[in-house]
Amino acid sequence: MANTSDITRGMILKLDGSLYTVVEFGENKTARAAAKVWAKLKGLDNSRSIEKTWNSGDNIHPVRVERKSYQFLYKDETGYSFMDSETFEQISVLETMVDAPKFLSDGQEVSVLINTETELPMSVELPDKVVSKVTYSEPGLRGDTATRTLKAATVETGATVMVPLFVNEGDLIRVHTKTGEYIERVKE
Repeated sequence: MANTSDITRGMILKLDGSLYTVVEFGENKTARAAAKVWAKLKGLDNSRSIEKTWNSGDNIHPVRVERKSYQFLYKDETGYSFMDSETFEQISVLETMVDAPKFLSDGQEVSVLINTETELPMSVELPDKVVSKVTYSEPGLRGDTATRTLKAATVETGATVMVPLFVNEGDLIRVHTKTGEYIERVKE
């Protein structure tokens, strides 16, 4: 059994029958009272974000999770289908379990978190940054690069990303999957 001193960022805990990942944590100490441990938690099987406080030394219930590499195959009415890169076993997950489905492209490598107690997938994580081709963008004006003006561009996965004016149709760009923000233009 683990206690509050074992909490780390990214740890997955079971609270009230639901699974939560630790986003941030800390400890509050006062002169008179016992120390308290707090954590900001994000739900894995629900989309809730909560804050939880424990007395220092209280027992917690961590869930053992395995991270496996999978390849994205296709999307249909049952959800998103992925294939294990080692065993070629296929799984299908709901869209709510994928952290940034709008940036998924065919054959892309992703990480799938699997609960070792139930052997079921818990969530699908894309890499932090992906390279995507711009399929549609309004042409930029020459010489208008002095300001940080942005325009909308559609990438090959169908997502819309705000990009600088110098980015044109056909360019490869790097995008941050968690925020959906443009990072840089990539040379071929």
